[in-house]
Amino acid sequence: MPYMRMLFAATLIALTTGCASGLNSYQKSEYAYFKSKGMVVEEKNPGAGAALGLLPGGGSFYGREYGFGVVNLLFWPLSILWDPISGYDASTTINYHATKEHVASLQSKEMDELDSALATGELTMAQYTLAKRKIDKKYRYN
Repeated sequence: MPYMRMLFAATLIALTTGCASGLNSYQKSEYAYFKSKGMVVEEKNPGAGAALGLLPGGGSFYGREYGFGVVNLLFWPLSILWDPISGYDASTTINYHATKEHVASLQSKEMDELDSALATGELTMAQYTLAKRKIDKKYRYN
């Protein structure tokens, strides 16, 4: 009997929490900022992740959550309740991390060009400082 109670509690927790946690409020704001600046990289389509969530484990597999995909495959008739949301959140999270990596590489590239211009004497220290502030402001969310 305690085994059944524990199994029921674990199933209830799995059903109510879903699989992918998605982005927190700061990450959502930062992602929206990058989207408004046209810097978003879309590796996964969140709509496709939600649509594939209607298939057995599809949203989780699409969002690279393979363990949860197997669980959702086993719970398939019920997983339709949470797997579309899980697929959407996982796709958005993947896109967020890809965007952060892309923005960091763009900033690094501009800073390398600026550093080499300073090293070759094309810029004075004052010009370098102003240009560095512009680059930092361009890629910083806050």
